[in-house]
Amino acid sequence: MKTIIIRKKTLRLAAGLLLLCLLATGIMLLQPNHLISQVSSQTRLLPIYEVATCDDQVAISFDASWGAEYTPDLLNILDEYQVKATFFLVNIWLEEYPQLAREIALRGHEIGMHSTTHPHFSQLSDGEILQELKDNYELIQQTTGYTPKLFRPPFGDYNNKVVELVNACGYDCIQWSVDSLDWKDLEADEICQRVTKDIQAGDIVLFHNNGLHTAEALPQILDCFREMGLEAVPVCELLLEGDCYIDYNGVQRSK
Repeated sequence: MKTIIIRKKTLRLAAGLLLLCLLATGIMLLQPNHLISQVSSQTRLLPIYEVATCDDQVAISFDASWGAEYTPDLLNILDEYQVKATFFLVNIWLEEYPQLAREIALRGHEIGMHSTTHPHFSQLSDGEILQELKDNYELIQQTTGYTPKLFRPPFGDYNNKVVELVNACGYDCIQWSVDSLDWKDLEADEICQRVTKDIQAGDIVLFHNNGLHTAEALPQILDCFREMGLEAVPVCELLLEGDCYIDYNGVQRSK
């Protein structure tokens, strides 16, 4: 009887040890994939907010999603200063002001995409995001003849999925590092102060084509840029070529 009990205890102990070994092996096998998944879920994808450039350049950009009352003034001022800019156009604006959109292209400015209906992109499905991009791209081409390569999310709203899909379509996802807040109807002097206070090479400035005092502030801002030795260019000219990456602050850098 004692022999049987001992054997039973031995069998139970062996079975327990075997189970522990199997569990340990399973944990070791699962751990790498688990860690990869965890790291992947924590990796934050960013648009380009600014550029680490050796050139004394800044990019100026205008989002066009409502109104066009001041757009001719903006275009005339840019012509006067011999400056080219980037205009991010929404389909709802393109459909209402096709002639102005063509004028922007004819005057040599860059045109970027800004969506079809100006939604919050982080709230859309993959299919909805792709449809917004596709329809926006096609209408820009049909209306202006310009082939856009840049996209700015409406409201600056994005997540990993948005950046991933935009990049997968072959576009650069663009934010901004200097916000004029012109949409708040700030006075021209306030807009100028906000934009020029801490401006530095590589910054991307956000304006709106129909800001109440944007056209009034623009000459002051361009004069300040000149005094600082900064050249205003479209976003595409500011971006780096070759092998690049975007750091944890959204700065595009050469590898």
